[in-house]
Amino acid sequence: MPLPDPLTTVVRRFRTAPKDLRVQALLQYARRVPPLPERFAADRSALEQVHECQTPFFLATEVDDDGRVHLFFDAPAEAPTVRGFAGILREGLEGQHRDDVLAVPPNFYTEMGLDTVVSPLRLRGMGAILARLQRQVREQSTSPDPES
Repeated sequence: MPLPDPLTTVVRRFRTAPKDLRVQALLQYARRVPPLPERFAADRSALEQVHECQTPFFLATEVDDDGRVHLFFDAPAEAPTVRGFAGILREGLEGQHRDDVLAVPPNFYTEMGLDTVVSPLRLRGMGAILARLQRQVREQSTSPDPES
């Protein structure tokens, strides 16, 4: 299954960018991560930590009644790489249908050429963020109606 269109666009931008501009693009995505809504900022227990990340990184997902996924991330401003990953995922997956989010392959980012500018350890962190948010989406997805 292909990536959701917004994520395809992000992947294409990185893949076609010169190596030196990939880092700049990652930093731009880091600045796009919005602050947490008050309900999460006031009660951080609803956020799940992604322990595989080198820096403290927390996330929450919500699936609305239409099956659209909404993403919430919290990472320190002094961790621009991991914030950049969050920005990429938010840009590419926010508001997408849960089935499309769940179909994103765990290593989609290899197509972006980030391996030339980011350490393998940090890339594994990106994969862990995606895995964690997909698990949360699966957990929130309703089970099929037994009568259908």
